[in-house]
This record gives sequence, structure tokens and C-alpha cells, in this order.
Amino acid sequence: MNKYLYIIGFAGIAVIASCKVGKEFARPSVDMPAQFRGEASADTNNIAVLPVSSFIKDAALLRLIDSAVAKNFDVQVALKNIESAGASLKSARSGRLPDLNLSVQGTRNWPSKNSLNGSLSEQFIGTRYMDDYNAGLNLSWEVVAWGKISRLKEAALATYLQSTEASKAVRTRVISDVAQAYYNLLMLDTQKEVAYRNMQLTDSTLRIVRLQYSSGMATNLAVEQIEAQLRVSLALIPQIEQQIAIQENALKTLTGEMPGGIVRNRLQDLTADTTLAAGVPASLLSRRPDVRAAEMAVKVANARAGVAEAAMYPALNITAGVGVNSFKIDNWLNIPGSLFETVGGSITQPVFRRRQLRTEWETAKIDWEKSVIEFRRSVTTAVQEVSDALAKMDKLKEQYIFTQQRVDRLEIATHDASLLFQNGMANYLEVITAQSNALQSELDLAAVKRDQLNATVDLYRALGGGWK
Repeated sequence: MNKYLYIIGFAGIAVIASCKVGKEFARPSVDMPAQFRGEASADTNNIAVLPVSSFIKDAALLRLIDSAVAKNFDVQVALKNIESAGASLKSARSGRLPDLNLSVQGTRNWPSKNSLNGSLSEQFIGTRYMDDYNAGLNLSWEVVAWGKISRLKEAALATYLQSTEASKAVRTRVISDVAQAYYNLLMLDTQKEVAYRNMQLTDSTLRIVRLQYSSGMATNLAVEQIEAQLRVSLALIPQIEQQIAIQENALKTLTGEMPGGIVRNRLQDLTADTTLAAGVPASLLSRRPDVRAAEMAVKVANARAGVAEAAMYPALNITAGVGVNSFKIDNWLNIPGSLFETVGGSITQPVFRRRQLRTEWETAKIDWEKSVIEFRRSVTTAVQEVSDALAKMDKLKEQYIFTQQRVDRLEIATHDASLLFQNGMANYLEVITAQSNALQSELDLAAVKRDQLNATVDLYRALGGGWK
């Protein structure tokens, strides 16, 4: 009969131990649109699945990206965060094992003569003091925790995955920053070339005006105004060179290196792809690292709410111990005379702390609700960033066409104004105006080309590309 009672008791403990309070995790619902704004139709093709080496064709830029991925400081810190979360995960996985402690202790006590031990010590031991030597293994095991241990493991795993996804997000951001800094550098190179050409053209015009002035065909006012126009072109060159040096230093820092020069190609050799596929919005839930990290944050909050709820329920603990004990050191290791064993069990139910524990549970549930809001915010932001990138690509394509047409017209106008001026059929103001407009239009064209390339990188990052 006792055997059956033991079996029933252990079975009951096993059933109770398998109970788990709290909600099981499920991804929060989000109303995703069928397609991105700016897309003609939903397309399952997605540039985010491409590795960086397939998406970016510039070999010089790929070398910079490789250096940034390996040596960028933000990336290195993110990897250390993964290591830290991994160590916590290993600790959490051992949570179901009982605590086992080895203790070795020796004490000497001089009790009061008026105490029971003090009055008997000299009579039985022959000394005023009492020794106690103890060595043993003590085991403590929380058998019934209402799923608290498994929830802690779930939270640790989700934290690890969250740090992993956060590391991917850092990587995609660094790649995007490097690419955009590189394209900005190419734009500055092009603008410097334009400024040099304009300076040479203005200088040529100035020589003609000086000859006309010497022959009495032009006034000193014309010479002074063209001199001033030349100074505008001359001042623009060091200004651009300053921006180039600063951009090179920033790009070197992104790649984890000391400031220095950058080996690069020319902006004219690159072409912005304006037919990139964005896929469907639902793919962001699995592709965007920051969205995945926000989802893991919800999972962490859900598990911690389960831990807080489990703390309000009674816990069953089993304790046991075995070792040797003696009041004389020469008998300490006398087996079996000094051997002792203990076993016990306890059920602990919070009483006075119940209001505090309930408050912690309610706070944990609020934290979960906040994490759900943040997750939905991250999804909405992701859809917005993709839509913004698509709008940029579409409108920059039109802007580039019109700006290129303006450059072509102004090149013709500048050439014609120079010929007319040399033949006395146009004045110097028309020449200056044509040259100034041509300069500005070529600077604008380089900026639009840079913006087009940056928009493609924005779309790639917004879709979750670059972390593989």
C-alpha cells in the first residue's frame, strides 16, 4: 500500500511540475498592406535576398564594405553583445538542475557556563570549549515552479536571438552608411572636376575680355566682373576639397581604420538601377533584422510575465544532504560512525509579499503590452522606409532626366555665347550668366546621380538586405 502511495505521490508531483502558467508566445498581429506604396503590383521577387557582392558591383566599394564588416567598432560591440547573451543562455539552460554545494567547516565555541551546553561540556568533554567539524554535500531542488524555469530559459533564448538580430541590423546600417558615404565622395570628385572646367572656361573668357579692354572694345567693369566670376570658381575648388577630405576621414572611420585617402572609381562609371524589386510587405517580418529583434523583445517580455506570475504560486522544494560530522577532529573521518544523512521537503507560499508579487506581474504585463506596441511601430516604420525609397527612386529618375536635359541645353548655350561674344554679337554678361548656369546644372546633375545611387542602397537596407 505504501508503494502505491509513493507512486501516486511522485506521479502527482510530476504532473504539477509540468504545469506552466502564463501565455504561450505568438507573434502580435499586424495589418500588412498587400503591396508597397509606389509599386505597380505585388511581386514576390525581392532584392533583399541578394548578398552584398551581388547587389553592389563596384569592386572598390566592396573592399571598403568588407573592411567595415570586419573592423567597424559598432559591429564589434554588437558581436560582443551576442557573446554576452550566449553566456546568459548557457546559464539559463542549466536552470532545471538542482543546486549541489560542498561545504567543509570547523568551528570552536565557548558556551556560557549557565547554558545547557556550557554546564555539560566540561563534564562530558573535559574542555571549556566545544568543537564541531562538518563536511558534506547539500542538495536543493525546486521541483514545482509552475514553469518558471522554462520561462527563464525562454527569455534567455529570446534575448540571445534579439542580440543576434540587433547585430544584423547594425551590419546592414554600417553597409548602407559606407555605400552612401562612398557615393557622396564620388559626387564631390565630379563636382571638383566641374569646378576646374568652369574655372578654365572663365579664365579663357577673362583673357579675351582683357584683350578687348586693351583695344578699347571692353570696359574695366567687364574685366572686374569676370575677375569676380573667376574667383567664385577658384573659391569653390578648396571648398569641395575640404568636403572630400572630411568625407574620406569619415569613411575610413566607418571601416575601422585611421583617417586617410580612399581608392575609388568615378561617378560617371556607375549606373543607378531603377527597376529593383521590393517584394511584398509581409516579407519584412522575416527579413528585417530590427523587426525580428522587436519580435524577440515581445517574446522576452512574454516570458518574464510568465516568471512573475509563477512567483505567486506555491513552490515545492526538496532538500537532502550527506556527509561526516564529529566534535573531535580525530574521529571526523571515521566511517560510518561520523556519517550523517538528511532529507526534507517544503512547500512555500508567499503571504505578505503577495501584493508585491502581483504588482510585479501586472508591471510585467504592461511591459509586454509596450513591447507589442514597439513591434508594431517597427513594422510600420519598415513599410514606410521601403515606400519612401521607392518614391525617391521613381522621382529621382524623372529629376535626373530633366537635369541632364538642362545640362545639355546649357552646354550649347555656353558654347554659343562664347562664339557670339568673340564676334561682338553678345556682351560679357550673357557669357557670365551662361557659364554660371552651366556650372550649377552640372553640380546639380552630380548630386542627383548620387541621390539615385543612395536611394537604391536605402531600398536594399529597408527591405532587410545586407546581413547575410
